[in-house]
Amino acid sequence: MTHDEYIGLDASSLAATVRAGDVTAVELLDIALARLEELNPALNAVVRLMEEDARAAAQSVDREAVFAGVPFLAKDLHSRYAGHPTSGASRLTAGLVAKHDSELVKRLRKTGVSVFGKTNLPEFGLVPFSESELWGPCRNPWDIDRTPGGSSGGAGAAVGAAIVPMAGGGDGGGSIRIPASCCGLFGLKPTRGRVPTGPDDGQMWRGFSVEHVLTRSVRDSATMLDATHGPDAGAPYEIAPPERPFLDEVTSDPGRLLIGWTTEPTLGSDVHPDCVAAVEDAARLLTELGHDVRPAAPTVEGPAFARAFLLMIASEVGADITDAENALGRRARRSELEPTTWALGLLSTALSAKEVANAMRTMERTGRSVGSFFTEYDLLLTPTLATPPARIGELAPTPTEQFQLRVLGTLGSGRLIKMAGLLDEAAKDAFDFTPWTPLYNMTGQPAMSVPLYWNGDDLPIGVHFAARFGHEATLLRLAGQLERARPWFDRLPGLARGGAGS
Repeated sequence: MTHDEYIGLDASSLAATVRAGDVTAVELLDIALARLEELNPALNAVVRLMEEDARAAAQSVDREAVFAGVPFLAKDLHSRYAGHPTSGASRLTAGLVAKHDSELVKRLRKTGVSVFGKTNLPEFGLVPFSESELWGPCRNPWDIDRTPGGSSGGAGAAVGAAIVPMAGGGDGGGSIRIPASCCGLFGLKPTRGRVPTGPDDGQMWRGFSVEHVLTRSVRDSATMLDATHGPDAGAPYEIAPPERPFLDEVTSDPGRLLIGWTTEPTLGSDVHPDCVAAVEDAARLLTELGHDVRPAAPTVEGPAFARAFLLMIASEVGADITDAENALGRRARRSELEPTTWALGLLSTALSAKEVANAMRTMERTGRSVGSFFTEYDLLLTPTLATPPARIGELAPTPTEQFQLRVLGTLGSGRLIKMAGLLDEAAKDAFDFTPWTPLYNMTGQPAMSVPLYWNGDDLPIGVHFAARFGHEATLLRLAGQLERARPWFDRLPGLARGGAGS
């Protein structure tokens, strides 16, 4: 198989070639490794290799497995691979080696993929760009001066560059959908509780975070969800299983859907004209396909939601640091964490139980309001992001902000950080880039970013759809229809086509 043939097939088709005996899993792995060697210096998408494990898996692959022999990359956060570190892009946790596979990893391995590396991300997955101090900036294959997004930025860059046809991601505030938008990919965030989190976690980020994959084709995403969904032992709750395989939904007629649409930001402030144009274009396409598309949006008190969401994040960061300290058997050092992470950890020590409970109630009330909207509408269409992919460094704290964070961190007082208004200041601009995606992490509803639009600079601009709780089927039916109406699979950046052996 040539590199041109490799990048012309999705994961489902690559597995079919292995089953047919046209190519071996080892040959596919060699192609992926060659592409990685050629392209990763420009992208910094993959930060750890797991080649020995991958070769062992490829050599003993079950050729009847659904993704037999497909090269795969894992995000270096949450999912644990026995014998390998899960760094979370932090100096604090860079050396912590997993003692066992997480449940999701066990299910993923059964699909037959060859997991040969781990991808770049921001520290603890906290921000929507991937420029950690540990691993350095990850770059977008459509323009290496721009971010592939985050927190699953390395996954987005690797799939966007066709190093692999799909890669693992996690989404706590948009972290699958953001890089999907930036890199011209399909990104589905499943419903809360759809994908297992055990055996080490009950809920991740109070249930806001869920793992899945970034893909170039809709059917790959659906097939992987078929292989991995369902509760595991000790799950805090179970949701209704799908009525039929998710893969069947991709080729099913979605019928006439009632779709609300808006370009008004739920959070943040301004929206770039390219992102508005992408939604208006999608609304026209949906109308042509026979859907009822109307201007509409749920009512959300943005500032209160933003503050509550960030307060929750601060409390979770504090708990993450404590977990790391328990695993290491010592206290964390300020030099082991980035200024923002350290400051959030300190802030968590100054938050009262009442404040955390009030924040949770604010978010739960918001969820009720949003849920009411979806009793009438099947879907909501918005931009995925407020701007095209940002330039490297553009979303990071300014030097002045970094200095202030370091000073406050040196003082070592969460109360001082709280008095300085860090949380309130962060809440004002934290969601300027991502005004829509975090809402559906909080509500637990499924949502997806679909690559239907490229701007005048040939940068991908994703459009975002959210559905009722538990209704991935509605999203996948529509995604399949959109993929057939306006195919995007063969639209690749020049960097991907110029890779090794092409």
